[in-house]
Amino acid sequence: MLATGVARRGAALKLAVPASLLFFAFLIGLGIVGGISGSSQASAASCGGAGLPDAQYESDDQNDGGGTDSTDGLHAKQIENAKIIDSEAIKAKLPGRATLIALMTGLQESTLLNLDHGDKDSVGVFQQRPSTGWGTKEQIMDVHYAARMFFLGGDGGDPPGLTDIEGWERMELGKAAQKVQRSAHPTLYSGQESEARRIAKEAGINLTRAGQATSTQPTAPSDAGTPTGERPTERCEDEGDQQDTPAKPGTAFHDGNASWPAEVKNPRSTADAVAWARREADSGSLEWYRKCLAFTAIAYGWNYSGTTYAIDHYWEMPSRMRHNRDRNPPVGALMYWSTDSRAGHVAIYVGNGEIASNDIREPGRISIVPATDIESKWGATYQGWAPPYFPKGG
Repeated sequence: MLATGVARRGAALKLAVPASLLFFAFLIGLGIVGGISGSSQASAASCGGAGLPDAQYESDDQNDGGGTDSTDGLHAKQIENAKIIDSEAIKAKLPGRATLIALMTGLQESTLLNLDHGDKDSVGVFQQRPSTGWGTKEQIMDVHYAARMFFLGGDGGDPPGLTDIEGWERMELGKAAQKVQRSAHPTLYSGQESEARRIAKEAGINLTRAGQATSTQPTAPSDAGTPTGERPTERCEDEGDQQDTPAKPGTAFHDGNASWPAEVKNPRSTADAVAWARREADSGSLEWYRKCLAFTAIAYGWNYSGTTYAIDHYWEMPSRMRHNRDRNPPVGALMYWSTDSRAGHVAIYVGNGEIASNDIREPGRISIVPATDIESKWGATYQGWAPPYFPKGG
């Protein structure tokens, strides 16, 4: 049924979700992952200072030299939406922890943008679905309404909001988000914590704010991070991984002539994948915002990569396939960088020192740029290259 009466409801604690509904949510959590697999056991590489992959873009219109960053509008909308979400948490007398969970959820679902489209009939910042009781499309597209629904849910806990989840105040952040969203990708919300905190700081949001509508306030340890297994530990190269003479950051990349191991088999050949990537760059499509790993997998003919984060895809490779810090990748190789973002970055090497990468010149667009741009423009740390190996792809 459509949710009604959210505004008139206070933030008093509601009855626990019926066991049948919890069981249903549990079954959803066990569903088949269509786009990407669950959390990886591999560790992320973050061995030095690294940049944020969505922090800086070139503008296509630089004639007057005084243009603004092409992401200014999008980022301003993110900050605006963050403030609206926090205002609804404050109205409901919820602590800053509730805002943090909501921001993490919005970043994962929509990059904190109020989208009018999504999977099936999902729309809005939280990608809520009219068909599952979150409200009409028009209601959900109102960020104030969507945030109230996320926090308070529908009448009678159908659908359940955050305050319907028993023990959410002490629950790990990503798990609390998943309890509300009931996503087929339950491990992804945890990876948005650092960025959610960054946006909250920029928006002037107090995430340590106490609330009055919860029976138990969160403790510092449970707010400090995510559970073991959801966030990898730092992964720096060991002695066996290191190249003998690694080049300095910013050094040009050159074509190598290594061949792929026999087990590297993709639906699309290397030549066809590179040609597809170039056509996608020429198309002007803007659908690849923060979808670097998906882009590389689809270029090689897969529907999905089977791995949650780009940097994990690198460290999941057999060690013999990883060419750490080597700046002579063969055409078609996947190149990886660690960043301040949990996900890291991956791009396809297309030859002559260039890569096909999303988001480097404009958010969502594929561009053919010098591979050194990831270091010079984003401040990212180059980890190495590997063959286009997608053992979990499908």
